[in-house]
Amino acid sequence: MILIDTSNIEDMKDEIYNLTKTGLEIKSIVSFVDPFVHIASILCDEFCDNYTSSTAIEIMEDKEKTRNFLKNQPYSPKFFLLKPNESFSNNIEFPLIVKSPKSTGSKDVLLADDSEQLKKHLSHLRSKNPRETIMIEEYIEGPQYLVEALVYKRQANIIGIIEQEITQGKRFIITGYGVLVKAPKEIQAGLEEVLQSIVKAFNIENGALHLELRLTKNGWKLIEINPRISGGAMNTMLHAAFGFNLVKETLKVFLGERPDIKPKHRKFVYTKYVIVESKGILEKVIGRNKAAHSPGVVDVYVKPRRGTLLIPPLSMGHRYAYVIAEGATLAEAKNKAINAAKEIKFILKS
Repeated sequence: MILIDTSNIEDMKDEIYNLTKTGLEIKSIVSFVDPFVHIASILCDEFCDNYTSSTAIEIMEDKEKTRNFLKNQPYSPKFFLLKPNESFSNNIEFPLIVKSPKSTGSKDVLLADDSEQLKKHLSHLRSKNPRETIMIEEYIEGPQYLVEALVYKRQANIIGIIEQEITQGKRFIITGYGVLVKAPKEIQAGLEEVLQSIVKAFNIENGALHLELRLTKNGWKLIEINPRISGGAMNTMLHAAFGFNLVKETLKVFLGERPDIKPKHRKFVYTKYVIVESKGILEKVIGRNKAAHSPGVVDVYVKPRRGTLLIPPLSMGHRYAYVIAEGATLAEAKNKAINAAKEIKFILKS
């Protein structure tokens, strides 16, 4: 491990060059973390054989560029871009979603029910980033799904279709994920059609991506794209459901090798995240072992350590634990995950 400022690309280039001088052969440079996927790909262009597309990754990392790139597609929602100091003068119906194009993990994604809330949200985002464009989108109603995908030699493969449970407080926080072992035919077909269209539009030869979409009365609507595997528990969840390691298979794709994504088994898996409802300093966590030994539990993860300040969620990073459980049906897996997650309690000092 080498400690380095990952925002300084020249320093990273120097460090990689030094590694090559020691006789190491650099085969690939990869990141699974926002916003370093594009930076890693640029470095890969310079030092390795890059089997992915830096151009596609750059567009997908930026919500503004992505929306503009796909604006004529039927799955693209209505959206408007507000330049700095520009006032909003459109008669689009409320509710609206107001977001920063650079936002990740729901950090700057806000719901406006009326013009007063819209003004407040615009003021908040502009105070944080005065020179940044702000996106305003129609609010899409309907169940939300996450699609994990891997592209190898232009062949787009759906790795998993995951139902998302959204908790709406000050932000939209996803607190539950249910892996569909076999999605209904119309859902599978609709999602495959959207994925193929995106892969073709971006001209992706190889790579990993995930899509978040909502199913509406007017068909599928794309909420967002990210050019990487989902974070959090996703890799563990898919491993429990299908028996392969998506990170490992993604790395194979980045090395120009064929991934092995044939399911070894198919199990119903549900992941429940734990959040807190009040702010405070963590004194202790109780119930972790009890949760781990609950029926059907595959994995339990608790993130914060004693002395950490915990707050009600303003981003996905404020989810403090998760429980993954399996069951004979998705409903059973969900029930087991929720019951086990209830055992985990954060004792806070205000």
